[in-house]
Amino acid sequence: MANKMVRQVAIKSDGDVFHEIFRDRPHHISNMAPAHIQGCALHEGEWGKVGSIVFWNYTHDGKEKVAKEVIEAVDEANKSVTYKVIEGDLMQLYKSFSATVHVDTSSVDNLVTWTFQYEKLNDGVEDPNTLMDFCISLAKAIEAHHLK
Repeated sequence: MANKMVRQVAIKSDGDVFHEIFRDRPHHISNMAPAHIQGCALHEGEWGKVGSIVFWNYTHDGKEKVAKEVIEAVDEANKSVTYKVIEGDLMQLYKSFSATVHVDTSSVDNLVTWTFQYEKLNDGVEDPNTLMDFCISLAKAIEAHHLK
C-alpha cells in the first residue's frame, strides 16, 4: 500500500538557488550542511539530468547511512526534483521510496515542500517522520549557509 507524506518550510534565501542546488549541485550540500550530508557523488549520467544516478552519504538519527538514487523527474516550471531510492539503508524498510523537493518562489518567503511517496516492507515499519524532520532541518541548514 502506497503512502504519502508532505511537509513545508519557509526559507528566506533565494528559492531559485535552492532549486538549482538540488537539481545541478547536490554535491555541494555537504559543504553547506556537513552535519546532515557527508558526501554526494555522481555514479552515472550528468548532474540535473533525468536517469542519472546519485550516491549520498548522510547522517540520520545519529547513524551514518547511504542512499543510491536515480533522478526520476526534473520540473523546471515548478522548480521540483524527484529522486527515487534504488539502493541503501531505506530499502531495508521500504519496497519503494521517492522524495520530491519543490520550491515555490511566488511569495515573500520561498516555500520548500518535501514530498515522500513510499511503500513499507511490512506493517511494523514506521512512517518516515524522522527522515522528514531531517529534510526540513537540511533545508534550514542550506538556508543558514546562504544567509551568512
